Amino acid sequence: MRWKAILTHIGCILLGAFLMFGILFVYLDFRPETKLGRLERIIEKRYIGIEDVDMQEVEDAAANAMVNALGDRWSYYLNESAYENNISTQNNTYVGIGVSIFTELQDGCIVVEQVTPGGPAEEAGILAGDRIRDVAGESVESMGLSEAQSRIRGKAGTSIELTVLRDDQELTLSVERKEMETQIVTKELLDGNVGYVRIVNFRGRSSAEAQAAVEDLMAQGATSLIFDVRFNPGGFVKEVADLLDYLMPEGVVFRSVDYTGKEEIYDSDADCIDLPMAVLVNGDSYSAAEHFAATLKEAGLATVVGQKTVGKGRFQVVYSLLDGSGVGLSIGKYFTPGGVNMQDEGGLVPDVTVEVDDDTYTAIRAATLSPADDPQVQAALEVLKG
Repeated sequence: MRWKAILTHIGCILLGAFLMFGILFVYLDFRPETKLGRLERIIEKRYIGIEDVDMQEVEDAAANAMVNALGDRWSYYLNESAYENNISTQNNTYVGIGVSIFTELQDGCIVVEQVTPGGPAEEAGILAGDRIRDVAGESVESMGLSEAQSRIRGKAGTSIELTVLRDDQELTLSVERKEMETQIVTKELLDGNVGYVRIVNFRGRSSAEAQAAVEDLMAQGATSLIFDVRFNPGGFVKEVADLLDYLMPEGVVFRSVDYTGKEEIYDSDADCIDLPMAVLVNGDSYSAAEHFAATLKEAGLATVVGQKTVGKGRFQVVYSLLDGSGVGLSIGKYFTPGGVNMQDEGGLVPDVTVEVDDDTYTAIRAATLSPADDPQVQAALEVLKG
């Protein structure tokens, strides 16, 4: 009996040691080394020029290449700075100087597309069409567009010095960074009591602001509506589903299927807006913007006018990574109530196609073209008259 007790005691000790080792193993995360992890450690230990290397940049480049290798144009990697900015962007707020810019450099300069009224850039004297050549004394061309944008944003309450080219002038302007809200919705009552609502994106606040715009226009006497989602990059499912619920009678407004096969359905109640509608789209209408137009068209509630859309039918979730960076990964597809996926279809073809030249396209993007001079708006007005 004594030996049995001793053996039992030893067994308990060994079991306890095994459990403690298991806990320690999990705590220290002794997982098999990955190829990328081993490569990074070899570089850190053996590369002769390691003292001149920023390993954070190396990791960012590797992560970006990994996501790009998926071959999915909608998935993307965000370094730490871009991840922080992404959070603000999704809420339609940002820290910056109050400008929107063209997505490509021109002659090594950032071209200012729009200046936010009352924002820091306007206060400093920056105008639409100005070209930003240098940021804090360093050329935009040498650092690239993404890095230049990151440096311009910075922290609220600080200032940035910009070298601006305007015609034959070279100006050096100091601009204070501030936290600002993106203007999402603009509205106007056009001739013939047509309410015009432009929706910049479907991120935070977009549905509520679009609904408020419609209510205001109807109070002014609007008897039909034009929704402009040209250059709208999309946004959140909930925002577009809420707006469709407001506009449409009872029924399904959105369907999605994720990577596990799980289906999610968004429904509309019986309350709706019983007015003739048209939706403007173009080659820069993406994602939720395409779905918005396609769903109203499919239900027979709106005529779609403009140009064929991009064709984005996948949705992304942004995951945070350990170093403060993140990845936006396509995890599912979404469909119209009738089961149409914009990516499978290659985009939405308008009911009424209206092509425009490059100058007109640029003016529409910059919101510098009046409705009277906008051929796509005029085509939508003709549809609503009919």
